[in-house]
Amino acid sequence: MSDHKDVQRRIESIEGLVREIEKVSDPAVQSLSKQLVQSLMDLHGMGLERMLEITHQSGPGGQKIIDDMGRDELVSSLLLLYGLHPLDLEARVVQALEKSRPYLKSHGGNVELVSLSEGGALVLKLQGSCHSCPSSAVTLQSTVEQAIYDAAPDVTSIFVDGVVEETPKTGGFIPIASLQANGHGPTALNGNGHANGNGASAPPKTEWEDVFGLDALPPGILRTQDVGGEPVLFCQLNEQLYAYGMTCPGCGQPLEGGRLENTILACPICHQKYDLIHAGRSLDISPLHLQPIPLLRENGRARVAMISRAQRSAV
Repeated sequence: MSDHKDVQRRIESIEGLVREIEKVSDPAVQSLSKQLVQSLMDLHGMGLERMLEITHQSGPGGQKIIDDMGRDELVSSLLLLYGLHPLDLEARVVQALEKSRPYLKSHGGNVELVSLSEGGALVLKLQGSCHSCPSSAVTLQSTVEQAIYDAAPDVTSIFVDGVVEETPKTGGFIPIASLQANGHGPTALNGNGHANGNGASAPPKTEWEDVFGLDALPPGILRTQDVGGEPVLFCQLNEQLYAYGMTCPGCGQPLEGGRLENTILACPICHQKYDLIHAGRSLDISPLHLQPIPLLRENGRARVAMISRAQRSAV
């Protein structure tokens, strides 16, 4: 069975092929390619819609089967592509926020849905102490965005009140609709909601990596685990799972072998102390804090966001 990363790779591959069609210089070939793709989309969409109708008419269990399809990652992506998902956009956004809320709360914050326009523009409001902590941007832009775009890739923009301005869509929604347009897709925006120029720097590209075995991690025990080629420090405290980078910001040395007392981790080299349940803030030097790694946990599976290997190699 295809895993989440395999599905994402296939979606990105299709998006790449669609972009290549838009670059074809021969108008006749481009037009025929668009018609072919659109005809296949129409045929598949009609078939899927009929399958859902038959399932719904099969009896009391039919709707449950449709709901289960909506919760399956692969089938859900397919239903969204054809506009057949059983949940509307707002319901999927609410589910995504509930999915990311445990991570936000573990860092002293929360998030509230303020508004969602008919066009898919989403406004959120950050609550709690993580509003002012150094990890707030990482928490919002990586964890919340990923959860939202996984469940609702038809969201067109996200605005977080008082924290970040409108951010570009980074989810994996296949822009098949662009085949019916004039060949120009939506303008990419930077972190300030403005179009990126040639000199604009792109935000770090992250890859969400699956991590297994964390459900068996005893409370109050530190575990170092390799994720995407990088060591990550995991710990479970107060029924919440935390993930941090392995480097002490005080001395630059690995935290492996550090001493954990209640929720406070002490570096084995410089003895700086960090509060693991408050975004890794230093208790000794206020500007210092551990590197919190965005983490999503659902149905026994955990995923963390790591800077892509390609970008790490380029540094």
